[in-house]
Amino acid sequence: MDFLEFIKSRRTIRKFKDEPLTAEQLKRYIDAARVAPSAANIQPLKYIAVASPDMSEKIFPLVKWAGYLAGEYNPKDGEHPTAYIAVCADTSIRQSGYDVDMGAAVENMILAALADGVGACWMGSIDHEKISELLEIPDNLKLLNMVALGYPSETPEETYIKDDSIKYYIGENGNLQIPKRSIDDVLIKTF
Repeated sequence: MDFLEFIKSRRTIRKFKDEPLTAEQLKRYIDAARVAPSAANIQPLKYIAVASPDMSEKIFPLVKWAGYLAGEYNPKDGEHPTAYIAVCADTSIRQSGYDVDMGAAVENMILAALADGVGACWMGSIDHEKISELLEIPDNLKLLNMVALGYPSETPEETYIKDDSIKYYIGENGNLQIPKRSIDDVLIKTF
């Protein structure tokens, strides 16, 4: 598969096999995030790897899944992620303006995981306060989001937007359908 096809194969995964990831795998994904572009090369992002099954299960109720299908598409027992990476900003390095850095870093992380056959769900709808307490995040670190990780037990599929709806849905084949805008919809002009 060429690199563009690899990127286009990436889908958010919300249902996982009950197979653990190792701390070494998470370290590789964080290493990929570490080398992402950073505004003025300030590099304010820090990470917390969660590979322990016990801690992963404590985090699970503190994150929200599949907003458009809330409840009905939540991972069931045996489908929970087996690892998480907490993405934080070190406010002693930079007080604000780290959102672009975060986007580049998390995408690197997700693609590194995908190269291992590991699926990911980038989550911003989380209980920041409770997760920060649970992970004993120091005061100088601001929890930005979580990335849930594990081997996929689902196969979401790209589809085109119909009737102007961007909401993902379960297709007739039982797979999650992810509407994406076409290249003609997003490319305004070429000079």
